[in-house]
Amino acid sequence: MNIKPQYGNGTTPKAPSLLSQEQTSPASQIKAPQNKIPTDPNIDLWQRVRNQYKLDLTLDNPRINSQLKWFARHQNYLNRVSDRASRYLYFIMEQIEVRGIPGEMALLPIVESAFDPFAYSHGRASGVWQFIPSTGRIYNLKQDWWYDGRRDIRRSTIAALKFLKGLSREFKGDWMLALAAYNSGAGTVRKAIRKNKRKGLPTDFWSLSLPKETRAYAPKLIALAKLLKDPEKYNISFKPIKNEPYFAVIDTGGQIDLSQAAEMANIDLEEIYKLNPQYNQWATSPNGPHEILVPIESKATIETRLSKLAPNQRIKWQRYKVKSGDSLISIAKKYHTTPEALRQVNPIRKNFLNIGDMLLIPTAFRKPGAYSYSATNRLAKKQARTRGAKGSKKLNHIVRSGDSFWSLSKKHGVSVGKIASWNGMAPKDPLKPGQKLVIWSNNKQVGQNREIIRKIRYRVRNGDSLHRIASKFNVQVKDIKRWNQLSKKKYLQPGDELILYVDVTQAS
Repeated sequence: MNIKPQYGNGTTPKAPSLLSQEQTSPASQIKAPQNKIPTDPNIDLWQRVRNQYKLDLTLDNPRINSQLKWFARHQNYLNRVSDRASRYLYFIMEQIEVRGIPGEMALLPIVESAFDPFAYSHGRASGVWQFIPSTGRIYNLKQDWWYDGRRDIRRSTIAALKFLKGLSREFKGDWMLALAAYNSGAGTVRKAIRKNKRKGLPTDFWSLSLPKETRAYAPKLIALAKLLKDPEKYNISFKPIKNEPYFAVIDTGGQIDLSQAAEMANIDLEEIYKLNPQYNQWATSPNGPHEILVPIESKATIETRLSKLAPNQRIKWQRYKVKSGDSLISIAKKYHTTPEALRQVNPIRKNFLNIGDMLLIPTAFRKPGAYSYSATNRLAKKQARTRGAKGSKKLNHIVRSGDSFWSLSKKHGVSVGKIASWNGMAPKDPLKPGQKLVIWSNNKQVGQNREIIRKIRYRVRNGDSLHRIASKFNVQVKDIKRWNQLSKKKYLQPGDELILYVDVTQAS
């Protein structure tokens, strides 16, 4: 899986040169092409990709040949990739054709993510096109607790193709340099070109001094294109994909529970998630987009059922009476939603709640474990599958204030990259107090005398203060404030309930 760093000088890419000709609002980006190119529904979709080839596939280079040999030895890998691609490839080719982009770019998600929409790299890149957060935001790919546009198949595809087309213009139609820039940043490529010019050397892709990963990146794409062009020559095959739309777009009219959408479309919840990997939780985002993708054969069924469903029945609602110790964030966590979502449906001023207030809370139709592809459940499955080195011991670590990947790696004798990988994170992702990590520790002493962190609920008593509670449980005041979203003006009252993450081996 590739890293998608920022530009070579460490800054965010400059948008104007890449976006000026095509930048539009997210909604207008998704409109069907106006000048749709006629296609033959009887041909294999892979043939449609071949028909749009524009790169020089006569290239013969050791870097290409090395990648060719690897792919040719891994038929099972190509089968898995084809199965995943079958959901998305028709839309991708449609967008490639109307933009006049080389058909080889339809194979780029294989290089980037093996067409896995949930792929997340150690460079913080996400989705089939592997956008990092900053580049995603430049291309209007919104990212929040509910929704990650980098995994939105349609929006991320259009963003990636605009990005690639902009890079091809910047490098005067040289797609090899554009590919290198997509992987390592245009700044990195420009710097390499300037270096060769000063030395009087050629400035084509093969002559540049580029990062190791980038040197293999474009050759991977060329190798895949060669394999697809003549699979018999390499004794491999690509599973046929029908040259017809796989999904349809359904306007949900508001936030909807994904399990209910699956039932109304007569499909598995897993299929809903694979077509809509942008949704992180159990429902679509309350802020939109208010739409889902479903298999095209399910379009009429779900639209008919949605038309008969009242807007307030698209998710389940629960009434909750605020009690002492409650905060907006603690209630949101309990019901797997966000404070922002609660504010939208309740007359709440900032974070202020009164004991006895009645709140209306959007809740899931099913138990949390049923939403197997939600962010929480994907992480739990990944952590359960982790394996450490022989002789290491698996620990469940609760992050405390001051913890970092570096400090934990030193304490447990493992690399930062390993800890991040075991927990579905990138090494640069921030750690938050209370977060649960799986660590395979090589430190035998830590394994024998490790801390035991427990989440406890503490009821404030007469005479208590934050400093007194912090001292009692050997934690820091700032952590208590963070765990409970306490403002500076918040005074503790007897009966208030606090959430604490306590090392029970040290608490007094």
